Amino acid sequence: MRIAKGAVSSFCWSFRPPKKSPWFLPARIRVFSVGTQEPPSVAGIVRGMNQSYSGRDGQVENKEAKEVQDHFSVNGYHGNGIWSSFEGRQKIAMGKQIFCNRSLNMKGIVAVGFDMDYTLAQYKPETFETLAYNGTIRKLVYDLGYPTELLEWSFDWRYMVRGLVLDKKRGNILKMDRHKYVKVAYHGFKEMSKEEKISTYGNTLIRDAFDEPDYALIDTLFSLAEAYLFAQLVDFKDRYPGKVPNGADYCRIYRDVRAAVDLCHRDGTLKQMVAKDPGKYINDDQLIVPMLQMLRDSGRATFLVTNSLWDYTDVVMNFLCRSQTADDNPCSHFWLENFDVVITGSAKPGFFNEDNRANLFEVEADTGMLLNTDNGTLMPQASVGSVSPRLPHKGLRKGCRVFQGGSVAHLHKLLSIEASSQVLYVGDHIYGDILRSKKVLGWRTMLVVPELEKEVEMLWKTRDVRQELRLSRKDRDFIEDKIHHLSWLLRFKSFSDEDKHALNLELHALRSQREQVRHLHQQSQREFHQKFHKPWGQLMKTGYQNSRFAHQVERFACLYTSQVTNLGFYSPDKYYRPSEDFMPHEFDILGLGDTSGCCTTDKIVGNHEDGAISHVQEKTVMD
Repeated sequence: MRIAKGAVSSFCWSFRPPKKSPWFLPARIRVFSVGTQEPPSVAGIVRGMNQSYSGRDGQVENKEAKEVQDHFSVNGYHGNGIWSSFEGRQKIAMGKQIFCNRSLNMKGIVAVGFDMDYTLAQYKPETFETLAYNGTIRKLVYDLGYPTELLEWSFDWRYMVRGLVLDKKRGNILKMDRHKYVKVAYHGFKEMSKEEKISTYGNTLIRDAFDEPDYALIDTLFSLAEAYLFAQLVDFKDRYPGKVPNGADYCRIYRDVRAAVDLCHRDGTLKQMVAKDPGKYINDDQLIVPMLQMLRDSGRATFLVTNSLWDYTDVVMNFLCRSQTADDNPCSHFWLENFDVVITGSAKPGFFNEDNRANLFEVEADTGMLLNTDNGTLMPQASVGSVSPRLPHKGLRKGCRVFQGGSVAHLHKLLSIEASSQVLYVGDHIYGDILRSKKVLGWRTMLVVPELEKEVEMLWKTRDVRQELRLSRKDRDFIEDKIHHLSWLLRFKSFSDEDKHALNLELHALRSQREQVRHLHQQSQREFHQKFHKPWGQLMKTGYQNSRFAHQVERFACLYTSQVTNLGFYSPDKYYRPSEDFMPHEFDILGLGDTSGCCTTDKIVGNHEDGAISHVQEKTVMD
């Protein structure tokens, strides 16, 4: 078990501790025990928190809420926020920090690579995902024979989250903890009861692995629209079974949805719309170019590996880099000056297999023509077309070469990589970007989790509720232990009739108290999780356990953060260090826990590249 990870701190730059407790430490916890005080109303705390924050307009109504806004405001940066700027080394808002799972010394990194879609290019879900959804609907209707009434459906882009699992056979959508226990489940859009979940997924002799081919993992933001459409079609089939083509079952419905999505991508419908108006579908991040320039100025190579082909890659990257390039011409390709190597059409995750024998072609940027290479070395071209390789643009500091296809072995050769641990790769896809590059190659990895910024902000706002929930859980344990003890005594010990009657009355009272505390705890926990996301709760938690998604992040991502440009807020020579791991048996031995769930520890909060370590006395709460 790991104490909740602290971000790689940028608060203290000296050996002297701060004069007051840092903002991120929890307030002193009010302790209560059964029989001495009424348990606090967690639901009341949740409602009270709603009164302190005015919601969408972001206006703050009290001092504590103002503190939250100060620490999480995107506008809290000075200058352009890049570490190498004159205004660098400012305090970094929690939602913009980089969190560390495994030690990573950037001094050992010689090349930093990036995925494009949903990493450098952050798509707007309200427009891009809606576009993908509408395109998939049209393919289902006009190509796969689904009824035209589907064209009237709408898409709620906020409903689905990453980390869910689709049960193709039963039409269910599941959220599991890190042990693969189903904690939240819906059939279509109908929530399944506890009894339904247990009978479906709990009463088996052999535990289900919840993997393909019977299940589909929603592990990328691209998959949210198809998951939502699948849920709609499940409800549609249940209501109107005769309207589904050929009486298709849930598995067939899922296959049809996937086929429709593939058709949208294959015919270029989505990318053509994005190319016409990139600003409508892609967030404009002004920090991408400064971040890339800082990495290159530090002596590191930068590269781009994307599954998108050259024509679309060029459009997107020109949009992202257009305002800070040396040429305003949208077809100038001047964005290439920020990279050493660009590989398009990479076919990840197969690209990361060193045994991959895919051919590597060099791309002629102006025409998009593919030129034959011998492991990256340009080969003499045939006379047909008589196209010669394009020379780098005049003014580029270093000519960037653009390729299509190939494998990681080609990339290592092009960048003169001697050891895979010298590469840091930044992506958004657990399986396509992070798992294969980490597990197969041993690359260092950073996962981009855009949802993290809002999740961290909500965690801060609800920190008191979470503490009270932990204490309420301890109350349940305390009452249940008393009930077990009294039941044991009544069963195996002899008492007078008067004493036995008194013990039975106490046992009855305890059981009533247990039901009250249990109901309050469950209701309050549900309200707490709905603050993050009404159907699915916290992204990184399922009940008191880390979610399956969080477990994957911890296993395969050395670093994780909300945006790729957060990398620019830190020194390119930064030594990222994780928090210490603890197992449950260590808590009491090391003084990390007591009966109230509180402890005082001397914990390292910041460890910076100049070697300065800041210690603070921390009041915290353990799971």
